[in-house]
Amino acid sequence: MLVLILAFLGGVLTILSPCILPVIPFVFARADQPFRRGTLPLLAGMAVTFALFAALATAGGNWIVTTNQYGRWIALVIMAVLGVSLLVPRLAEQLARPFVQLGVRLGKGRSAASGTTAASPGASVLLGASIGLLWAPCAGPILGLVLGAAALSGVGVRSLSLLLAFALGAACSLAVALLAGQRVFKALKRGLGAEAWLRRALGGAVLVGVIAIALGADTRLLAAVAYVNTNHVEQKLVSVLGQAQSVLASGQPAAQAAAQPAAKTIPAADPVQAPASVPLDREGPMPALQGATAWINSPPLTPAALRGKVVLVDMWTYSCINCLRSLPYIEAWSQKYKDQGLVVIGVHAPEFAFERNTANVRQAVTNLKLTFPVAVDSSLNIWHAFSNEYWPADYFIDAQGQIRYHHFGEGDYARGERVIQELLAEAHHQTMPTGESLVRVDGSGAEAPAAMNEIGSPETYIGYQRGERFDSPQQMRTDANAHYTAPLRPSLNQWGLDGTWKVNAAYAQLDKAPGGITYRFHARDLHLVLGSATRKPIRFKITIDGTPPGPDHGADTDAQGYGTVAFHRLYQLVRQKGAVEDRTFEIQFLDPGVQAYSFTFG
Repeated sequence: MLVLILAFLGGVLTILSPCILPVIPFVFARADQPFRRGTLPLLAGMAVTFALFAALATAGGNWIVTTNQYGRWIALVIMAVLGVSLLVPRLAEQLARPFVQLGVRLGKGRSAASGTTAASPGASVLLGASIGLLWAPCAGPILGLVLGAAALSGVGVRSLSLLLAFALGAACSLAVALLAGQRVFKALKRGLGAEAWLRRALGGAVLVGVIAIALGADTRLLAAVAYVNTNHVEQKLVSVLGQAQSVLASGQPAAQAAAQPAAKTIPAADPVQAPASVPLDREGPMPALQGATAWINSPPLTPAALRGKVVLVDMWTYSCINCLRSLPYIEAWSQKYKDQGLVVIGVHAPEFAFERNTANVRQAVTNLKLTFPVAVDSSLNIWHAFSNEYWPADYFIDAQGQIRYHHFGEGDYARGERVIQELLAEAHHQTMPTGESLVRVDGSGAEAPAAMNEIGSPETYIGYQRGERFDSPQQMRTDANAHYTAPLRPSLNQWGLDGTWKVNAAYAQLDKAPGGITYRFHARDLHLVLGSATRKPIRFKITIDGTPPGPDHGADTDAQGYGTVAFHRLYQLVRQKGAVEDRTFEIQFLDPGVQAYSFTFG
């Protein structure tokens, strides 16, 4: 909501741009017509055409950016050309001239046509469409910022709404100009000198942004602002408008933006025998799957298109160990029952800032070998629509679009598969076959089942927002570089830093190498969510009780304890083969720039 308001205000401010000057004569040409039949349809046609034109440009840019890393540099070159064009008006004029000439010809044609149908709203809409084509290529520097925000949102309803809000703001400013008459037009011309300076300043800002993105500063900034608290503001706005649904009771949305209790990652349920049947309730209709920033393995899916199918919606995020251990079952169900009418939809609702990056999610889906459709819910629209609070969370929907069963947390897979079988039998008006076999899954690495009876250590966050049991001798400093020494004899579940680190809200970042983390734990498996701030590989070495792990190494380390951080994700560092007891884990990073987020155990 806040972004839409800002986009609308940005559109209003385009009245200060000289690019609005070619548009104003066409608007004034309808001054002798009734507002509802002349000016209003004209402005509506202009706004809609502009939004569609800009959306096409955004779609093309988004495709380039998400195709590969080379596309990123192509997009940066395009942004650099935009910045230079803002600094050099003559270059901007040459770039926009073909489009402006097209718009002028269309506009003049429509103006002539409107002479015989002066009072026709249809003619006004067509004239407005021509004006939209004239205006779209040169709507000024504010439009560049709006297009950038739209590209980040992905191609869809969200980005189109953003562009439409901008266009409506510009239409409102033109309506005011029309009502105020020629005085505004003359004042606008007098203000062109100040606008030129503003244009140059914004051009410089665009070039600074290009340099920052090329150096990777955007990723670091994204992580730094991951905790900005806007969630409660958005929810209050929704409530005022009377559109609030039940929201997170204790939700930590994917970006962890709100200073609220954390959304829950639930450990595995106790194993149960496969029940003969499961009682099914009616929990309400399946919410619309709107607001996803992207779809992977599928075009966008809607409840209407899914009618007649049994649907399983799985809420997950790719750094969540509980989610990773449940995904092999979700994939197996999709493969086994898709020909019988089951559609599995993974809704990726991120926990950390890096999980909002669509390219990271695509890479994770590829690495995990998932084939079912995945909705990238980086803005948590689907999460909120389901009033969800947990990772993982599964919602089972029947062929009529009604939620009939839900399960929070990993485990209890036999019951979940029985629910799928019952809903498929209902959809086909059959009796569920008795004794039908259930899938058998043999996960490996972090996806392997946990040794739940052996886990004596809780999920532990490194950032100060939710960090606990910090045991270095020095007091933790927030948002500033500081030198720490590792605790000599940490108690169970206590941890500490070693070296020069900057502890942020969500993670700690190593400023100088070497540096390390020590943790006293009790579990078979130890995992750590890591990433590279520099986007370069970061080498590390682990020890257990001061010696290399040997056969107790994890999937992401070797017997000598060596490994590399090459991608923001969860790394399995320890998987013990023998008896589980209290052990002291140490990891030393041999290169600077690592970001450490949280420990989890299995």
